[in-house]
Amino acid sequence: MSDTSKTEKQKMLAGELYLPINDAELVAESQRALRLLRLYNQTTETEGDKRIQTLRALFGAIGEKPQIVPPFHCDYGSHITIGDRFYMNYGGVILDCNKVHIGNDVLCAPYVQIYAAYHPTNPTVRLTGRELAAPIRIGNNVWIGGGAIICPGVTIGDNTTIGAGSVVTKDIPANVVAVGNPCRVLRSVDAPALE
Repeated sequence: MSDTSKTEKQKMLAGELYLPINDAELVAESQRALRLLRLYNQTTETEGDKRIQTLRALFGAIGEKPQIVPPFHCDYGSHITIGDRFYMNYGGVILDCNKVHIGNDVLCAPYVQIYAAYHPTNPTVRLTGRELAAPIRIGNNVWIGGGAIICPGVTIGDNTTIGAGSVVTKDIPANVVAVGNPCRVLRSVDAPALE
């Protein structure tokens, strides 16, 4: 049974069942994100400074030289932390009902979907409207191919490539190429020796 002294947001970030519907705090944060996303997605290619300012207002933290090609969608934005030189192509989605940490030099092809949110598999519990969320961590220098789906609770190690169309349901180690549904390690790669 859930601790009734916790807010719905605290339950959400703790990975417990939570009820987002009609919760004033979560509704306000969602509306804030929707407003900023609308502004961001309406910017033009000549409004680089406005895009960066909007991303800084939307995300919990973001590094230097971010580039997200509109349209982009997320739940709250404030639970997303992104490192330097992040690139996400068209149609990116990050459901940040829990913490989503993305390292430096991460590249996402079109239609990459990162889902911290999920629903109970028990149909009776699901009918209550309660949801769940688990944190996601993506390391440095990761390349995620087009249409890949990163599922709740997953960690992807540094220097890894996730093939297009993959569904990542379990942790993927550093320095590998992983592909498929479910995503599996195909081979190791040498870690880069950058100067």
